[in-house]
Amino acid sequence: MRHGNKIKKLGRTMEHREAMLANMSNSLIEHKRIETTIQKAKALRRYIEPIITRAKDNTTHSRRIVFGHLQSKEAIKELYGPIAAAVGDRPGGYVRIIRTGIRHGDAAEMALIELVDFNQDYNGQAKAGEESKGKKRRTRRSGAAKAAAVSAPVVAAVATQVVEAEAAVNDVSEEANDIVEDAQMDETVSPEKKDEE
Repeated sequence: MRHGNKIKKLGRTMEHREAMLANMSNSLIEHKRIETTIQKAKALRRYIEPIITRAKDNTTHSRRIVFGHLQSKEAIKELYGPIAAAVGDRPGGYVRIIRTGIRHGDAAEMALIELVDFNQDYNGQAKAGEESKGKKRRTRRSGAAKAAAVSAPVVAAVATQVVEAEAAVNDVSEEANDIVEDAQMDETVSPEKKDEE
């Protein structure tokens, strides 16, 4: 009987399940992202998160304990190298599970499990493994305030140009009116002069 055992058996014996989770952990550490079924991903999350937490403490004792689980020197080097540096300030939640749909062969729910700090699309980091620079808060007002601050001098410059253009147009229209008035005066005077002649 189960009696409170919280493990997912996954239809395998204990030895088979431990070997499978160790192999999946090695693949996740090496590739930073793997695709599997949703149940295996949930079981893997419970298996690998304590291992990553132990990797923060870089001592011989913790390395031996982690090696007892993973049985891979390459995975240990990767885990205690860039992965430990990337998750150093994170208090937990090192992996993310993203559902990807249903597998056509047997209709199993599939999922993508990945290390959180190594996904550039979600984190917006220039390079994987860099320390996060903090979240940028996006609000609609902040962009409008910046745009208003930037556009205020532009609006003032355009307004002065418009005023100058209106003044120039007024000057040209006054000159044109003067010319028209002079032409009308000449026309009114010239017929009288013709009558006198």
